[in-house]
Amino acid sequence: MRVGKVAALLAVVALCVACTPATKSTEDGVEGTAGARSAGDPYYPTSGNGGYDASNYVVAITYDPKSHHLDGDTTITAKATQDLSEFSLDLDGMDVRTVTVDGRAADTDRDGGKLVISPADAVAKGSTFTIEVQYAGVPNPVKSTKLGAEGWQISSSGGAFVAGEPHSASTWYPVNDTPTDKAAFHLAAKVPDGWSVISNGVQGRNESKDGWTTYRWDEPDPIAPYLTTVGVDHWTMSTGKLADGTPLVSAFAPGTEDKKALEDRLPEILDFLSSKFGKYPQDAAGGIFLADKISFSLETQTRPIYAHWTDLSTIVHENAHQWWGDSVSVQNWRDVCLNECFASYAQWLWAEAKDGANLDDNYRKLVQKGAQVFAGKLYDMGAGNEFGAVYTKGPMALHALRRTIGDDAFFKILKTWPALHRDGNATWPQFESYVELISGQDLKGFFDAWFRGATQPANQYLWPGNLKP
Repeated sequence: MRVGKVAALLAVVALCVACTPATKSTEDGVEGTAGARSAGDPYYPTSGNGGYDASNYVVAITYDPKSHHLDGDTTITAKATQDLSEFSLDLDGMDVRTVTVDGRAADTDRDGGKLVISPADAVAKGSTFTIEVQYAGVPNPVKSTKLGAEGWQISSSGGAFVAGEPHSASTWYPVNDTPTDKAAFHLAAKVPDGWSVISNGVQGRNESKDGWTTYRWDEPDPIAPYLTTVGVDHWTMSTGKLADGTPLVSAFAPGTEDKKALEDRLPEILDFLSSKFGKYPQDAAGGIFLADKISFSLETQTRPIYAHWTDLSTIVHENAHQWWGDSVSVQNWRDVCLNECFASYAQWLWAEAKDGANLDDNYRKLVQKGAQVFAGKLYDMGAGNEFGAVYTKGPMALHALRRTIGDDAFFKILKTWPALHRDGNATWPQFESYVELISGQDLKGFFDAWFRGATQPANQYLWPGNLKP
């Protein structure tokens, strides 16, 4: 995400997850207990759920832009990580009509943004099971005083789009809304003829009947829920292929014709980023260009969403996330520098390669601004502070790291780290250990000064190598 003038997110209130209802037995006599109503991230304790791992979402929606009404039918495949008498999904608003677990009707309850499900029989640990949820209503965004609306939003054209970090998916389908539970994602979206639909992954076969058209999109690679999206609009579509055959689909809302020249450079951008980060890790590419002036653009997987103010540097940033943040996702939101610091430094690398920027000089000029550029931690920055220093201090810290360990080690790390953790999750401390392994250096002082501190690092860490004035 590139947030522009927005500096932070609103911290959320902790949710008690200690309550456990009475156990329930399966037909085989297995007793179960309730899965946690939290994924355990200390910054967002109301997000996500425990007791199972999702592997696949099949989301079918029918949406009428005129009434804003949505009918949904989502089927989730998951594996139980404990004997489950009860489990929960994240779903904001919407009226739930029916819920089945392995084809049998289940009891349900609503607890804030949680859909609590009690299957007819407990689900045994290690078993794979399916949940089908049928629901309807008018989806609404999650409100944040820092970032504004996130999730399902009405566009200026009268269509709709979904964008938000760290939350958005639960505004339009039931989901385990945590980046640690990545799963395949498949969408069938039915809209009135004349409207069209863009989403993640590879486009499937469209079908038209009785004045409605169903659009299909498939993302078989694991995807964090907040990186899923859908856009309904009078899109102008641009299609093509990358050199390796990867399909490229970009969508332009009415009024964004001026962005087509920028997106024409996407193959060049991805070639450049691949030279730095390794082979492009996604099965599709492209972009979604909104006419709306939302406060951020977002790295929705395979196909970033762009606000109307987007420039070329933003496109570089969001596509760098396809490695840093999408293919390799955070374990907890305290690790978000793994996403944003690297996507921001990709903009520096682009400027160096394409515009002849002297990054050492740029670094020195930023240092001269004084304390303001060093405020804020880059690791474990506290809830609500994730999206601030990572965009300014973050790339400075990575440039200082580059000058500390040298280009050979630095660029080796940029290529091998995404491959090592592809389609998974990682933490910042794991990255620090990896850098020390590859560089052969003890960097505890450097990392503490730059990433755990909120003041100007000591000169030995501030002016490494040829950054010395």
